Amino acid sequence: QVQLEESGGGLVQPGGSLRLTCVSSGSKFRFDSMAWYRQAPGKERELVASSRSLESTNYADSVKGRFTISRDRVRNTVYLQMNSLKPEDTAVYYCNAKIWVPSKEYWGQGTQVSVSL
Repeated sequence: QVQLEESGGGLVQPGGSLRLTCVSSGSKFRFDSMAWYRQAPGKERELVASSRSLESTNYADSVKGRFTISRDRVRNTVYLQMNSLKPEDTAVYYCNAKIWVPSKEYWGQGTQVSVSL
């Protein structure tokens, strides 16, 4: 059974940095894409950053220039380096992984990121 486990969340002051890690286990295949989503209280879950095969990355406009997604494709692990954090970045951050053929999608349990004085 495929499992994704996030770590690295916590409480940080505005302007600070955090690095999230998502480690997978149980997959016999390399993921075609891995991504980070977040969900703030009272809001819908939104895409933060994604990484597909062939080094293609995509970022939400709100995090461009501040967040960087990276992957270890051999280990099916994904990271999110978050710099210059703002209070509006406060949310539960979820790891997502997809295999395109056959179509499979997996989610982690989430890790809380709180940005506050």
